[in-house]
Amino acid sequence: MHALATTEQYLAVLDGHPSKFAPGERFSYNNSGYVVLALIAERVDGRSFHDLVRHRVCEPAGMHDTEFLRSDELPGRTAVGYLPIEGASRTNVLHLPVRGSGDGGIYSTVRDVGSFWRALFGGKIVSSSWVGEMLRPRSQVPSQSRRYGLGFWLPELPGSKDAVMLAGYDTGVSFRSVHRPQAQLTHTVISNSSPGAWPIARLLENELTQR
Repeated sequence: MHALATTEQYLAVLDGHPSKFAPGERFSYNNSGYVVLALIAERVDGRSFHDLVRHRVCEPAGMHDTEFLRSDELPGRTAVGYLPIEGASRTNVLHLPVRGSGDGGIYSTVRDVGSFWRALFGGKIVSSSWVGEMLRPRSQVPSQSRRYGLGFWLPELPGSKDAVMLAGYDTGVSFRSVHRPQAQLTHTVISNSSPGAWPIARLLENELTQR
C-alpha cells in the first residue's frame, strides 16, 4: 500500500489474476477495472487522473473541498478513518493506498456531493445525452435490487423510478449518496468507519420512500 501513489503504480498489483468469467457473461463489480480505465484516461489526455478529476469534475461542479489527498499529508480539517484492532480504534492509514485512483479514495464533503449531483444533471460535467448513457441500465443485480449503469448504481426504490446512487466502502470508511432528479431530493451519508454509513443510509431510504 505504501507504494501506491500514482495510477501507474497500481499496475504491479493488478496483473496475474485469472478472470472470474467471460466478458458479458454476468455482472461483478471490479475495482481494478476502474484503475485501468483511469490509466487509459491519463494516457489519452496526458494529465494525471487526479488532475483530470479536479479540472473536469470538481472545478465545474464547484466542489472546493474534494480532492485525491495523500494519506500521509492530510490537511488538519480532514476526517481520519478508523477500524477496531485488538480492542482499540486504529487509523486506516496503513490499510489504504497512499493516494486513491479510479477505484475511489477521494476525500469530499456532504455539501460537495450535493454540488456534484446538481452539476451532473445540469450539464456542467458532461452533456445531457452522456448523462443518459451513463444512467442507462447495463447490468441487472437482482440480489441487491439494483441495476448498474456506467459507474452508477440504479436502485429500485419504492415510489422512485429515477433514483441514482453512488456508494463506496473500504477499510475505515463508508459512503452512500442517493439522488432523485425528478424530486430534486438527495441524501448523503459519509462515515469514517467501515460499517458506519449503512444503518443511517437505510433509515433515510426507508423514511423518504414512505413520503
